[in-house]
Amino acid sequence: MLVEPRSGLLAAWGNALLAGLVSPDEAALAIVGEDAVHRVDGLPGEAGPVGLTLALGRLRGLGATGFRVALPVPGHPLGLSGPPDFNARALEAEEAVVAYGVPYGLVPEVTGAGPAGDLHVEVVWRVLPVREAPPADVPSLGEAERELAEALRDATAVLSRLDVAGSGPVAEAAMDAYRARAERGRDVLAPGYPPRAVRVLEMAQRVGLLVSVAYENGHGGAVSASEIAARGEALRPVERVARRAQVAAYNAYVEGGEVRR
Repeated sequence: MLVEPRSGLLAAWGNALLAGLVSPDEAALAIVGEDAVHRVDGLPGEAGPVGLTLALGRLRGLGATGFRVALPVPGHPLGLSGPPDFNARALEAEEAVVAYGVPYGLVPEVTGAGPAGDLHVEVVWRVLPVREAPPADVPSLGEAERELAEALRDATAVLSRLDVAGSGPVAEAAMDAYRARAERGRDVLAPGYPPRAVRVLEMAQRVGLLVSVAYENGHGGAVSASEIAARGEALRPVERVARRAQVAAYNAYVEGGEVRR
């Protein structure tokens, strides 16, 4: 969770574009990030893949008034509303964007080639029909913030007792990466998102860091089967809460109409 999912970037900057806070080129540049290129395939009226700038404009012309994020995993269809084909593709990618105002969703297909450090990444967003219905299990920002605070407190207590809260070179490297990212400024969301959404997303990323460090540090002091099981039981709900909070933050524009012009 140290890096925004591509669906989060597309939804956040797409919402900023719809709010008139950024230009189409600015939005496309932010969405692509360090990838080589993004294309959108399956847009109504288009015979083949098109660039992001054209695609965002076309979706706005079709009636899109916002974008929301889905971050589903097996057993937790977070942010999805159907139909089954879209849900299955989103679950395989573990992320998707759902347009608000038009019955379309976008699922990323990512390909990469080249050595580490010089990876050429291309993304094709597949446009698919979606069901216009409330998304599954998305909390409000207030609910997400409360859940994060409780989950972080409970998980820290359990993981500290099992000696897996994070220590050693892996943990230090993860913390350094988080600090470096934080120093780049409070730009984790596109312009116009309310401070509470930014705060919730940053907190979700900190919780995600705790989870990733705990997993990457092996078993830590949890040497018995029961202790290892206890660690897993502590981490799973925290991971779930952090993903719910991420979605709530990205979806603040659609769910609460809170992007400011």
